[in-house]
Amino acid sequence: MNGALLSSKKMDYCTPGGFFRELDKEFHFTLDAAATEKSAKCAAFYSPEMDGLHSPWNPAGGGAVFCNPPYGREIGKWVRKAWEEAQSGTTIVLLIPARTDTSYFHDYILGHAEIRWVRGRLRFEDEDGTVYPPAPFPSMVVVYNGGRGHEG
Repeated sequence: MNGALLSSKKMDYCTPGGFFRELDKEFHFTLDAAATEKSAKCAAFYSPEMDGLHSPWNPAGGGAVFCNPPYGREIGKWVRKAWEEAQSGTTIVLLIPARTDTSYFHDYILGHAEIRWVRGRLRFEDEDGTVYPPAPFPSMVVVYNGGRGHEG
């Protein structure tokens, strides 16, 4: 789940189900690091109360971690957390805005992860499955391959 989409104050914009399922076919996610009970894409997840930003991302039995973090001012902390957790060998996949001008992009993504540019604009959903108009920004999928290198 991500936070406010630019100027919106709404905080329950969720990953589109079909988009997640395509990624899940490839990565077999076992932990959703930023979710609510209603928006969680995996059986194991961190809710805001559980604070995924300050909890370990080491899913039981291995598997990959999916994270569509809050898109507010703290998104850089989530990107840094993903990069740090990947150093222990965990595969982590982020869905975030394609903000190539940010410090976190240059410090923790460029040269450190595989970047997959999302064509067009995603149509996020709410926790009940209502689909919103296309996002006002481009998105990217960032893949940390658990310390096994990357393809830029």
